[in-house]
Amino acid sequence: MSRASKLPRPIRAGEQSVASTADAGALDCAAILQSAGEVPYEWRIDTDVLTWGADAARILGLRSIAPVASGAGFEALLAKDNAKTRRDTILHSTGTDHGAGVPYQVQYALRLGPRSPKLWIEDTGRWFAGADGKPCMAHGIVRVINERHEREEKLAYLSRFDAQTGEINRWYMTERLAETLKETERTQSSCGFLLVAIDNLGRINRSYGYDVADEVIAVIAKRLRGRMRCNDILGRFSGNKFGIILSKCSPDEIGVAAERLLAAMRDDVVMTTAGPVPVGGTISGISAPGHASTVEEVLARAQETLDRAREKRPGSFLAYQPSLEREAQRRANIRATDSIIHALNENRILLAYEPVVDAQSRDLAFYECLLRVRKPDGTLAPAAEVVPIAERLNLARLLDQRVLDLAIEEMAAHPELRASLNVSASSTIDPDWWTRLESLLRLNPAVAERLIVEITETAAIHDLDNARGFVRRVKDLGARIAIDDFGAGYTSFQNLRKLGVDMIKIDGAFVQNLVRSQDDRTFVRAMLDLGRGLKLKTVAEWVQNEQSAAILTSWGCDFLQGHHIGRAALTRPEAATPKAATGS
Repeated sequence: MSRASKLPRPIRAGEQSVASTADAGALDCAAILQSAGEVPYEWRIDTDVLTWGADAARILGLRSIAPVASGAGFEALLAKDNAKTRRDTILHSTGTDHGAGVPYQVQYALRLGPRSPKLWIEDTGRWFAGADGKPCMAHGIVRVINERHEREEKLAYLSRFDAQTGEINRWYMTERLAETLKETERTQSSCGFLLVAIDNLGRINRSYGYDVADEVIAVIAKRLRGRMRCNDILGRFSGNKFGIILSKCSPDEIGVAAERLLAAMRDDVVMTTAGPVPVGGTISGISAPGHASTVEEVLARAQETLDRAREKRPGSFLAYQPSLEREAQRRANIRATDSIIHALNENRILLAYEPVVDAQSRDLAFYECLLRVRKPDGTLAPAAEVVPIAERLNLARLLDQRVLDLAIEEMAAHPELRASLNVSASSTIDPDWWTRLESLLRLNPAVAERLIVEITETAAIHDLDNARGFVRRVKDLGARIAIDDFGAGYTSFQNLRKLGVDMIKIDGAFVQNLVRSQDDRTFVRAMLDLGRGLKLKTVAEWVQNEQSAAILTSWGCDFLQGHHIGRAALTRPEAATPKAATGS
């Protein structure tokens, strides 16, 4: 007797479940399955007899269970395009039955008539082997999953296609691009990639609304599709950009295709619910494998070329051309990024303290905390060497966060320390920097009144509303705000008053030649008068000699800073007790 023959007999069609006489409270399993819309079955593979549980005909949408009383009869109702069936799953199983059976689960569709919709089934069960080790019996449960299958199909569609345009999305487009590059390598041919940007989509959003901008995007997608070859691939790259993969395309043909697509975008206005909207576009193109051999290289160089085209010649096509200078800069950026990240991870970011003194008494007022990076060879890199690169690579906020941590830690450990620290423009709108500042000052409330936060004048006037919000939030936390490099951006009297800062630090470029330059003397004195008129404390940076210091003091400058006063150092003198920067 085979192991399969020892298994309990399933409930047959029309039979009622009988509770155990030993336990009158046993569950009525057949009723539960029927209520849940599930049907048990047993399939004797050797005889092809298929026995079903109660209510199978209703759940499967059949008038009678007779047509599916055999495996062959059931398979006759299966849709022709099923990827797998129950029979395939069991008979091609690689599992081995060691006595407990081998589990399986498969989804397939029934089509009960030529014009009937598909009925999607989930089939879960176990098959059992006969004496020869091959499947001889299976039992399981089927359920109708039409709604779930529809949801899964929709999710699968959205994972590969853009809902707004119906074209493939960026993720799937990169897959197709990878396949195209492999095929190009195999056939030793070439292909192209175009990055198409709708120009001024932000203006359309502001002028007409986002719904109209969405209409524009959908229409442009159709126009691009209408001017492409049938074998080319169009995908939504990002909000206002499309990517087009040009299979079997020479470098010269890339330009021809791009001009055809530009014409499609700009020749006619786009008719929307808000009326006609003029639309233009800019396109970049790259040939592969000639100018790029990987997906990453194709996308990066296409984006880089598009940026150049939009900056210099919006509304045109620009093809990527190799540049030794650009490649050298890219490699330098990669090295710089790696260097900065390693310095952060290895705690090689340090603070140097540059003294700022009271102009009249020359007593220490506070220190400016300046960033230093200890290189792997032990030498120090100043902020001027690191910060511009970090800002270009969008890493300045990470450095700002580390400097903030170090400065607050030092001020908390030394209650006499008053200090200022610089914040880059990117950090003023960085929620992580704000969260860190708030939490550190909450943990160390006595630090706030001794802390001065410096932002550059150019950053402040670039976005005055954002700068005002930044100033207000810092002051609400109890700290003070200084405008650094004041004079470089030529802030107006009205804007300076609106900002509500506590202090201005006059740009050292105007201070360092104070003795020799009448123009600089005129300019610096005017800024000091402006600060005094607004009741702001003033700091002169880059004071180089005693003569300059004396002039500044006679003009009413409050604080002095520069090499004549003291150079920045990793350690600071502890003898002097600092005075408040407010002059109180």
